[in-house]
Amino acid sequence: MAVVVVESPAKAKTINKYLGSNYTVLASFGHVRDLPAKDGSVDTDHDFDMKWEVSPDSKKHLKAISDALASDDELILATDPDREGEAISWHLEQALASKIKSKKVSRVTFNAITKSAITEAMKHPRQVDEALVDAYLARRALDYLVGFNLSPVLWRKLPGARSAGRVQSVCLRLVVEREMEIEAFHAREYWTVSAVLVSPRGQEYTARLTVLGGRKLDKFDIATATDAEMAVQAVTSRDLTVKSVEAKPATRNPYPPFMTSTLQQEASRKYGMGAKATMQAAQRLYEAGYITYMRTDGIDMAPEAIAAARSEIASRFGDRYVPASPRIYKNKAKNAQEAHECIRPTDMSLSPDRLKVSDDQARLYELIWKRTIASQMAGAVMERTTVDIASKDMQVELRATGQVITFDGFLKVYDQGRDDDDDDDGARLPQLMQGEPAQKKTIEPEQHFTQPPPRYTEATLVKRMEELGIGRPSTYASILTTIVDRGYVRKDKNRLIPEDTGRLVTAFLSNYFRRYVEYDFTADLEEQLDDISAGSRDYKDVLARFWRAFSEALGETSELRISDVLDKIDEVLAPHLYPPRADGSDPRICPVCHQGRLHLKTARSGGAFIGCGNYPECRYTRPISSPEGEEASALDGKVLGQDEGLDVTLRVGRFGPYVQKGEPTEDMPKPPRASIPKAWPPETVDLEKALALLNLPRQIGMHPEDGTPVETSIGRFGPYVKHNSTYANLASVDEVFEIGMNRAVEVLAQKLARGPGRGAAAKPLKELGEHPDGGPVQVMPGRYGPYVKWGKINATLPKEMDPEAVTLEEALPLIAAKAGKKSTRKPAAKKAAAPKTATKKPPAKKAATKKPAAKKATAPKTTAKKAASKPAKGTPDNGPDNGDVIEG
Repeated sequence: MAVVVVESPAKAKTINKYLGSNYTVLASFGHVRDLPAKDGSVDTDHDFDMKWEVSPDSKKHLKAISDALASDDELILATDPDREGEAISWHLEQALASKIKSKKVSRVTFNAITKSAITEAMKHPRQVDEALVDAYLARRALDYLVGFNLSPVLWRKLPGARSAGRVQSVCLRLVVEREMEIEAFHAREYWTVSAVLVSPRGQEYTARLTVLGGRKLDKFDIATATDAEMAVQAVTSRDLTVKSVEAKPATRNPYPPFMTSTLQQEASRKYGMGAKATMQAAQRLYEAGYITYMRTDGIDMAPEAIAAARSEIASRFGDRYVPASPRIYKNKAKNAQEAHECIRPTDMSLSPDRLKVSDDQARLYELIWKRTIASQMAGAVMERTTVDIASKDMQVELRATGQVITFDGFLKVYDQGRDDDDDDDGARLPQLMQGEPAQKKTIEPEQHFTQPPPRYTEATLVKRMEELGIGRPSTYASILTTIVDRGYVRKDKNRLIPEDTGRLVTAFLSNYFRRYVEYDFTADLEEQLDDISAGSRDYKDVLARFWRAFSEALGETSELRISDVLDKIDEVLAPHLYPPRADGSDPRICPVCHQGRLHLKTARSGGAFIGCGNYPECRYTRPISSPEGEEASALDGKVLGQDEGLDVTLRVGRFGPYVQKGEPTEDMPKPPRASIPKAWPPETVDLEKALALLNLPRQIGMHPEDGTPVETSIGRFGPYVKHNSTYANLASVDEVFEIGMNRAVEVLAQKLARGPGRGAAAKPLKELGEHPDGGPVQVMPGRYGPYVKWGKINATLPKEMDPEAVTLEEALPLIAAKAGKKSTRKPAAKKAAAPKTATKKPPAKKAATKKPAAKKATAPKTTAKKAASKPAKGTPDNGPDNGDVIEG
């Protein structure tokens, strides 16, 4: 008998079906140990000794494994086939050391949860790979040292900043710098001239002017409307003939199968799925045995999988769609290091229409199945035609391009999405012959302006990080989620826009810790971690070199004053904070008093704002991102109209623009107010929009199932629809005011189907009936397995009890036992809480004397080492950058 340990109960359940009764399969529920969030967890004075702590939740999982090992002779560690999985196995081995001294311990890995893959893996056990564990220890220590030491510096020197992570800070810099490029961009005007021409057979086609005055046109040669009109006249005044017709065959080959980054990019392009949602759906597909492991940057495919794909292509589409030889793919991405396969279906014959899973999983599986099948199909064959049309004097020349697909090949199944709208394939052209006339039907000039670089989407940001060698397959999703959750970046229509706090953090780090947010430095550190995993570099040497330089940088900031930091950031961000005014006046002069200069300041509550230096005589303030100068002054107090006899005004406050109804009075000291969503430019807000905001929450109607209200509003986490205790996010602010009952019910149902989240009520797995004392008894899904619920009593179901088959008679003893335990705990809790006896007062007094010590711990330190001590407020970002979430 052997105990097999995997990460999640869903994975354990699937594997248990394949292994049979000789194995006990248990879940560790992810990592069982972590570094405590306190000073000294990585001891830089003692060879980077790391102090691990078993989490309270993990203790019961370790006990379950220990109990199983009491009667079994072997422990098989079967966690995921990557560094993080290797680390979890190592932690389990360390945490269970006293229980496994006389047991056989081995490690197995499989890339897919299928019977054949698991059976084969069991034939080839090995020991935990120490090199992979060392790479994990190095990454974990680096993330702790940066997060735990840099975050307190941010708190003390930059009020309002939350924390800094080793890789997240570099990712944030990418987003901020792209926004600065956009703001610094100056559009340039240019024109093009196109003509609709008619062939002798009466067929129309479009051609673009490419030669004027006998000279080939560059992009900006037609710079003004006058130039364009002259070009139109030049074409209009000449007869045109077909100068040449050139047709060339072309072939398009399929895309390689998915790896983690390309799957996240394509899911974002095609479905608007964020990286986190993509990985959660992929993990469930993997645990159910439908796809191979989803954290990889390998794009090669196992020979048997290639053969299965080619067979499926032949049976579905015919032999002509199967290339003569299999397609072999190799990754060219910088720092690709994962050894396992691409992401592909485990069964090529399982088409998407036969899979019964949730919507997100179904869409993702269809994407993976199509991409995998297409990757082994024949290329598409097409004919690209270029036609040049010229005047007899050769002063004017136009060009028409077109493309015809003669064999669709892999395009029959799949074509990759685009990050932009450019489409240079062209349309199909009519039959044209050299020397024949081209009759002019219309000639139109068109004005254009150069466009700034686009904001990053999750897809393009992951692509850029991959190009730079920043992060790894398991880290992309958590990095993107972190910078959004911290309020450094917001998503608007799938585009990533830096918030003011994100700009401040990036400006601070770029000036005082520049080396640690450099792209090359971060990529080089990733390469060093790869070397550690390959066994060619010692991880403690890497840590020592890093810490030596990093602690010096920390020490250099110890004497910095907040005013110095603000002045420096004020200078760096000046183009953003004080853009030029239309009248040419100094953008730093206060628009209200016209005397004081504007400066970056900090609020008592944290955060930063722009304020007049003539304070307190002038109390002008505005948020960092708001209409500038006189525009801000003009908007503040603007009357939008009246409602119920009260003025509805637009205001600009320290925390952004808002609308207000009426003024403070004795009867109404706080008049109704509502913040203006960031998606709405303040200057576009009229009376109708203002009243819509002031009247939130908006009641859509009564839910058809229970007759209770369904409402929409805008909350801290964005627009949402609410029914009872279920909250479901909406795609945009506009949907708050437009969504109807049918769509609202659909959105709420989708949220419930995904399971409980923030504010969402879990859906019972089964209704068992009424308890003898009244009230329903239900079987509920839980994070650590199903349980029986009656009122406030939750009783965990034993492992051997099937939640679908449990009866009311079986549930009642479990509830009774749990209720008995609860009742025995109550007196003890009451006794501990009662502060009535005289003997309890001295300890209370003694506890009060500890407060000054806590204060002392938060005082700014003067050395790099002391800067590492834990501040009183918040918890620093000392967690790993990859932050794999093990779904259970």
